[in-house]
Amino acid sequence: MSDSTTSTLEQSGQMSHREILEAMRGLLLAMFVAMLSSTVVSNALPRIVTDLHGSQSGYTWVVVATLLTMTASTPIWGKLADQFNKKVLVQSALIIYVIGSLIAALAPSMGVLIGARAFQGLGVGGLTALVQVVIASMVPPRERGRYSGYIGATFAIATVSGPLIGGVLVDVPGLGWRSTFYVGIPIAALAFVVLQKTLHLPVVRREVSIDYLGAGLIVGGVSTLLIWVSLAGNEFGWGSATSLGLVALGLAVLASAVYVELKVAKEPVIPIQMFADRTNVLATVASVLVGLAMFGSTVYLSQYFQVARGMSPTHAGLMSIAMVGGLLVSSIVSGRVITATGRWKRFLVGGMVLVVVGLLLLSFIDDTTPLAVVGAYMVVLGVGLGATMQNLVLAVQNNAAPEDIGTASAVVTFFRSMGGSIGVSALGALLSAQVADKVSSGLAAIGVPTGGHQSHEIPDLDALPAPVRAVFEHAFGSATGELFLVATPFAVLALVAVLFIREVPLRTTLGTEPVEEPELMG
Repeated sequence: MSDSTTSTLEQSGQMSHREILEAMRGLLLAMFVAMLSSTVVSNALPRIVTDLHGSQSGYTWVVVATLLTMTASTPIWGKLADQFNKKVLVQSALIIYVIGSLIAALAPSMGVLIGARAFQGLGVGGLTALVQVVIASMVPPRERGRYSGYIGATFAIATVSGPLIGGVLVDVPGLGWRSTFYVGIPIAALAFVVLQKTLHLPVVRREVSIDYLGAGLIVGGVSTLLIWVSLAGNEFGWGSATSLGLVALGLAVLASAVYVELKVAKEPVIPIQMFADRTNVLATVASVLVGLAMFGSTVYLSQYFQVARGMSPTHAGLMSIAMVGGLLVSSIVSGRVITATGRWKRFLVGGMVLVVVGLLLLSFIDDTTPLAVVGAYMVVLGVGLGATMQNLVLAVQNNAAPEDIGTASAVVTFFRSMGGSIGVSALGALLSAQVADKVSSGLAAIGVPTGGHQSHEIPDLDALPAPVRAVFEHAFGSATGELFLVATPFAVLALVAVLFIREVPLRTTLGTEPVEEPELMG
């Protein structure tokens, strides 16, 4: 890079490519930790639930708890990033993640584990939102595709290595599932140190009002409805007083949230003015639907491989390479091409088409589908997701004013996480109900009596007689395929939303001249 170019960058407040790469090391480590928090536990969940005597609902809520608190905190982190030192915020999120990990590793029961995962989600929400915000603060939109490719690669590495690491740890005598919560702690510590040394952002400071009440009401209302979906039909009847009360409470809280966002909050957690723009509306709708289809269906693949196919956690981790390999290639390639051309819509449309096709193909799997075929279907889904997820954020960032990038990025992530929470909870309830029905009828067919509770439990397959084991494997196998079928229409709706997004060529500048502010930490 020439001296004149360097001088121009300094005058504009922009960082050089070398400075960005140095800071990216810490950011990518932080992003790796955030992704690892979910992936490293995925293949341990069946063993965790068995050891802690949990149910299918417990399995679901170990995942949903993290998604909900991540969702609740994401827009708040985004607002804080518009006001305070971004490096301190990222480091704070890392500390919260470490504390949550320690509590989860020592959890004596499902209740404590779910609570620890909820606390851990606060840190994950910060890391997920802030890495995007920091990159948007350092890099003009036109160049952001290149760095989005690095994020995609990090996501892919964490998604590939996480299940493998988690599976190996669970299978190694003397370690077990508790060690999966320790493994991210040294990486988080390293990210903290690297960021302290390399991330020195000029801060554009503006006074903002944090809408804690709005965020709390939104997530409280959605959580109430998710609890209803998860437990109705099992713990209480769909038409019972408890069921009707939860629905009424959830809707009332959500109505209060709408009122607060429209009339009370000075700066609402979901800024209404954002939705005056068609691109923001359609990208948000697509993010909700992608989150619902993606999280809601894929989170149960590890359970499918271990319960329906009898795999060890390590073997189940190896199977995840198929989907993540496709995601890795498409995220890097799409990022490079977008940087070169400034055009991004073709990747959103093509990616969503592949997501629809991948989900539809996976709807045909059961406990007898050849593993090579399952892997090929997962590759298709992975390629589609790699071309879609980051580029939805990019489309909204390109529309946002420089001072609102933190909020805009967080809102998109908020809705994607909310869609994921809804998907995991609703499809988890569907899986539980379908498995219970199939197990009950299957056991009855072979003359084995069963109570209603037994059909809702996740069994230790090795302890079951062969005929009973076959019933459970078939129940989980066919029910998992049905999950993908249910998720497919939501992906189709996301494709329709993406088709109507108006493409605006990416800006080549940050469009702001930051004012140097002293850092809160040295």
